Amino acid sequence: MKTLEEILPRRAAIVGCGDIGLRVAQRLRALGGEVTAIVRSLPAAQALHAQGLAVQQADLDAQAPPLDTPLLFWFAPPPAGGEQDTRLRRWLATRPALRRLVYISTSGVYGDCGGRWIDEDEAPRPVSARARRRLDAETVLGEYAAASGAEVVILRVPGIYGPGRLPRERLAQGLPVVREAESPCTNRIHAEDLAQAALHAAAWGRPGAAYNVADGNPTTMCDYFTRCAVLLGLPPPPQVSLEEAKQVFTPAMWSFMEESKRLRTDRLREELHFMPSYPDLAAGLPSCL
Repeated sequence: MKTLEEILPRRAAIVGCGDIGLRVAQRLRALGGEVTAIVRSLPAAQALHAQGLAVQQADLDAQAPPLDTPLLFWFAPPPAGGEQDTRLRRWLATRPALRRLVYISTSGVYGDCGGRWIDEDEAPRPVSARARRRLDAETVLGEYAAASGAEVVILRVPGIYGPGRLPRERLAQGLPVVREAESPCTNRIHAEDLAQAALHAAAWGRPGAAYNVADGNPTTMCDYFTRCAVLLGLPPPPQVSLEEAKQVFTPAMWSFMEESKRLRTDRLREELHFMPSYPDLAAGLPSCL
């Protein structure tokens, strides 16, 4: 089997080059590639330029940056409101010439599955507005691929954890979690593994396919926050019932309580030849320090 270095084109661009984007860019450069990062703010542009990347500064809500590259990673989130990803739609309206596009979506497009194990053939039924915007992006990318012949690969990603991503502030504030017996099933992926999976998707992803990108070992939110507290040397979060949580959680916090699912990752492993370096929280959390 050919290696990533042999398969991936030399030139790539990353739209929304934040934490995950930078990890992808560093890997591409290590393979001898040239990377252009597209970011919104001047400080982000300066930081990435200091890392040796070519940078374009663009406000995706106002403009569609011209890109001439055979491979694009679209990591920019949709707008905070509405039912559509107008940022992505605006850029696709320019009819860019691409060979391959890797898009980070969310496992939230599946909605609530009652804690069942599901694979990528599960019909999307997004509950939250943010997940509906992600599904809109998946839909419009499919239309673009059919019209242009571009190869689009979708990564459906759950909660991301890693260095700088632990819930230290929330734990320090002593905010509660739903007790273990009632806590919904959640899935996670380490930031390093997500970046590597994105490269595997660019190399081996089947055009038009979606892939669940998770470590394959779901737990609960209660378990995750309790483990993080132990790691950070903070008191464990107080536990409340699901009914009590309705009264004290913010709408944003409660939205995560309305969905429970376990993600199968067979397609990720078999088609993308990907095995996570951090297969569960026990392996991954210590690396976050």
